[in-house]
Amino acid sequence: MTEDEARAWLQAQFSVPRETWDRLERYVALLLHAAEEQNLIAESTKAHIWARHIVDSAQLLLLAEEAGEGGWVDLGSGAGLPGMVIACLGERSVLMVESRRKRISFLEEVIGELDLRNASVFGGRVEVVPPQAAAVISARAYAPLPRLLESAVHIGDKNTLWVLPKGRNAEIELETARPAWQGAFHVERSVTDVESAIIVARGVEPVTRRARA
Repeated sequence: MTEDEARAWLQAQFSVPRETWDRLERYVALLLHAAEEQNLIAESTKAHIWARHIVDSAQLLLLAEEAGEGGWVDLGSGAGLPGMVIACLGERSVLMVESRRKRISFLEEVIGELDLRNASVFGGRVEVVPPQAAAVISARAYAPLPRLLESAVHIGDKNTLWVLPKGRNAEIELETARPAWQGAFHVERSVTDVESAIIVARGVEPVTRRARA
């Protein structure tokens, strides 16, 4: 996907209004500027930022269309991917969870610059986020699936929709998690890379000892 194709895809899928384009373009500018000082995105992806990062994040909104009412929690947000993009394009409240001080400061700066009133940052580890029933939980490059679920299961409930980009290791991670985790899991292909995949799940909970036996 080229940068022009990425912008065209966004417009086709979301009918992006001018104000939202302005926010996305400002976010990209802030991200590229901050990336000169801290390792927010890989150097090799900077020239393809709309395809590799913006569209790659935005596609999660399409997979979450059937989610119930409630907020979106993004784990290990880092550079704001996908959380910041979700907040720009969607209407749900978005809580971005990040533990690294410099990245917390970056996320808070972007929220202020873009006047994103539906976005906020939790500065701390995922494990200490207050228990809640998020409508959607996302995580991009946060942790292997078994550890991801263990650290975040208290943030959701049986109705929570999990949308988890996992690159080319999605099926492997899913098989690794199955002995300890149950729910309705399936894999969707990424629109930006046919070899990459996104794990989508609902009804996620630990396998009980009796079930294991």
